[in-house]
Amino acid sequence: MASPPHEAMHRIFQHDPGLFSRVSRFLGVDIPAPVKATALPTDLTEANPVERRVDTLLRLETADQGTYLLVVEAQGKKHPDKPASWAYYTAYLWTKYRLPTALLVVCQDHATAKWAQQPVSCGPPQLPTLTVQPLVAGPHNMPVITDPEEARADLVLASLAAITHAAEPDVDAILKALSTALRDAPEDIAKPLVEFTAQGLAKRPAKNLWRNLVAVDLSFYKSYLAEEVRDEVRAEVRAEVRDEVRDEVRDEVRAEVRDEVRDEVRAEVRDEASAESRAEDILLILEQRGLDIPEDVRSRVTHCTDPELLRRWLARAVTVPRAEEVFGDA
Repeated sequence: MASPPHEAMHRIFQHDPGLFSRVSRFLGVDIPAPVKATALPTDLTEANPVERRVDTLLRLETADQGTYLLVVEAQGKKHPDKPASWAYYTAYLWTKYRLPTALLVVCQDHATAKWAQQPVSCGPPQLPTLTVQPLVAGPHNMPVITDPEEARADLVLASLAAITHAAEPDVDAILKALSTALRDAPEDIAKPLVEFTAQGLAKRPAKNLWRNLVAVDLSFYKSYLAEEVRDEVRAEVRAEVRDEVRDEVRDEVRAEVRDEVRDEVRAEVRDEASAESRAEDILLILEQRGLDIPEDVRSRVTHCTDPELLRRWLARAVTVPRAEEVFGDA
């Protein structure tokens, strides 16, 4: 599955096919602006061989230099098999469409860009046969656009500059300039560039800055980036509301339980009061009958909380000859 930066680095050329001619001056070539552009199928699979797909394929028509094909490949890291694939793409497309074919590789780091722009030949050193040497756009040659006015003059190029410099120290200044320039742009122009830039930054630290800039300054509430911010804020708010609701429910349950416990305690206190009164009655009867009441008898009677047992002792207290016999087990 292609990563967001991979998609952003080539799909931005689908969004604005004329971008290639504007980028070309930074690559040391002069490519005329197209008067017509057509996106072609990216599937280069033949009848039987292994499936092969380019990232972006455009047919560009110019006023003075005719028509040519542009293959845009996003390359995130060095890969020894890529030059052979690029050779296949260009040769196949040249054969299929009979049109000159240009290859542009977009990178986000210096090492990959340096590797990608080296010529690779098919065949022995003395018989190169076919040599692949793509144009490479990356942090080494893409402009550092930190002036909002310069960014406003070419918003798509400014977005590509941010994407290719995603890991560079200058990216923060580029993003600030781009967000300022986009502030006055119509939503149908600004929104896709916000998305391309966000995808190109991926999980790099600059992504947080870009997200804050567009969330505050641009208010693209329906955009992927704004929805991402909304989801995070929703999660935070949900946790806060959950704590609030938990406290509310706890208070409600506490009130209900307090009422239940109050009834239980009232019944317990009532039983205790009844037991104390009955114990006092037992001791009073024994005293009125003139019986000697040992301390152990007095303690056992006063500490008893069983109403039924106290009732039986009370009945015996009227007739027993000695206080110890009030329990019936002495």
